[in-house]
Amino acid sequence: MILGMSVGAFTLLHVIISLVAIGSGLIVVGGMFASNRLHRTSALFLFTTVLASVTGFLFPIHGFTPALGVGILSCVILAVALFALYKEHLVGAWRWIYVITAIISLYFNVFVLVVQSFMKVSALNALAPTQSEPAVRDHAGRHVGDLHSDRAHRRG
Repeated sequence: MILGMSVGAFTLLHVIISLVAIGSGLIVVGGMFASNRLHRTSALFLFTTVLASVTGFLFPIHGFTPALGVGILSCVILAVALFALYKEHLVGAWRWIYVITAIISLYFNVFVLVVQSFMKVSALNALAPTQSEPAVRDHAGRHVGDLHSDRAHRRG
């Protein structure tokens, strides 16, 4: 039992919250590209993303896992996004700091959705049963690796 709910019911609630966070996050990022802040949708995105992160910590934890690391990092990034938006009101550099942290938060939500989908959806799990297949393994480090190789290429 978690918060008086069965693990299955709590998992469903967590998934619904996460999907609302992802959907509202996509709308917020679209608004950013259109130079439209979308105050209520931004608040919904940040609230549900924080809630998804917090509810993720309520599942039984057995040692440190990558999911736990992403959750901790997500909370730190969300704190910066909330500070930029509600304390600094996106003045000066806080505008781009908010944009970057909001997009990273959305990326983490989608990343966790994809990883969990490969673990829990049997059709996807059949494609990557150990989560160490090249497509899965490479995706996790792709962005950092590309940045390093791109910088080295420019210097060379």
